[in-house]
Parts: sequence; C-alpha cells; structure tokens
Amino acid sequence: MPDSIVMQPAETQGLRHDSTTITLHWITAILVIVLWTIGQTVDWPPTNVLRTDYRSLHIILGVTLGVVVLARLGWRLTHQDRLPPTDHGLLLLIARLTHWLLYVLLILTVGLGIATTWTRGDTVFYLFTIPAYDPGNRPLMHLVHGWHALAANAILIVAGLHAAAALFHHFIMRDATLRRMLPWKLR
Repeated sequence: MPDSIVMQPAETQGLRHDSTTITLHWITAILVIVLWTIGQTVDWPPTNVLRTDYRSLHIILGVTLGVVVLARLGWRLTHQDRLPPTDHGLLLLIARLTHWLLYVLLILTVGLGIATTWTRGDTVFYLFTIPAYDPGNRPLMHLVHGWHALAANAILIVAGLHAAAALFHHFIMRDATLRRMLPWKLR
C-alpha cells in the first residue's frame, strides 16, 4: 500500500469497504435486531398456530444468521481489508477485539439456538419436526435456553457499544469510520 494513502487523515481518504463487506455487515445487524425482538416477543401471539409460526420464523432467521456469519468470516479471511485503520494503538486493539468478540458471540448464540431447538424439539412451519433430544428433561431445556438468551443479550450489548463507537467516531472524532461502512454515501 502506498505511503501516501496511509499517511492521509482518515477523513480525506474517501475510501469505503467493499460492497460485499458492507452488505454482509448490515444483513447481520438487521437479523440480530429482528431475531432479538422475536425472541423477546415469541410468547405474545395468542394461539398455538401463530406462536409456532413465529417461533419457526425465529428458527429460520437464526439459521440464516448462521449462514451469513459463516459467509462474513469466509469473506473476511479470504479478502483482506485494504483500508487503513482509522484507529491506532489502544483504540485499534479495542476495535479489533470487539469485532472478534462479536463473531464469537454470533457463532455461540446461533449454536445455542440450535441446541435450544434440539433440546426442546419443535416444528418448523408444520413442514417438518425437529425431535427433542431428551423430551422429559425440562431443566436441560431451561438451561440451554437461558444460555441462548444470555448470549443474545450479550450480542445486543456489544453491538450497541460498537454502534456507539461508530457514532463517536463520526460526531466527535469526525473521521471516516462510520462513512466507510454505510450502505450509502454520507458527506
């Protein structure tokens, strides 16, 4: 990478992440918000049919999130980001650790969601049934579901801090960190 690009202040670089990185980032963010919301409201539908469909949607979107996260990791590991970091030193270390923590939490939450479905057993849109691993073991079901919920809440907290850091960069530091990941150009 030429020194002239690295030496320029972030706000004058005008560089953006590639479209695949941006797309996968925002699909992940939207899926996390939708899945967390469904998880918080899954018992609200009044009938068993609606509740089963709502839970089925949560399962299908959770599997979709797992596929998107694997695609993101594959893309990240095979297409090195060519953008120079906007942070340096401790802030760069925190940013990198936060990104990897989010990946770990996403994988953990999806895995625990699969385990929750497996321990509980379920039907997906009445098209197929996932048999329960140990149908009478309610303590196991509650334990795994509790871990899934805890991991989902942790994602929301870390992702919220991640978003707050992006806003801090944009409004306080006035650098290009947020602009580089937005799906549209922001001046």
